[in-house]
Amino acid sequence: MKELIEYIATSLVDDPTQVEVTQYRRGSQVNLELHVAKEDMGRIIGKGGKVASALRSLLRVAAAQEGKRVTLDIVEPE
Repeated sequence: MKELIEYIATSLVDDPTQVEVTQYRRGSQVNLELHVAKEDMGRIIGKGGKVASALRSLLRVAAAQEGKRVTLDIVEPE
């Protein structure tokens, strides 16, 4: 699942070297944090949050196939 988000995010942003996905596990619960460059936040979130919502939907489907639950947090750069 981490690789899926990395692949999609690097395809969407202008600076793919700044894409970083951190994964935390607790049993069947998986938490992913997506870090991108400040300039690319708009591309990842999308108009009205549609891109972020689509990313989360894809993750839910992938997690359901593995019998896990997953959340995606998009971390705002400082």
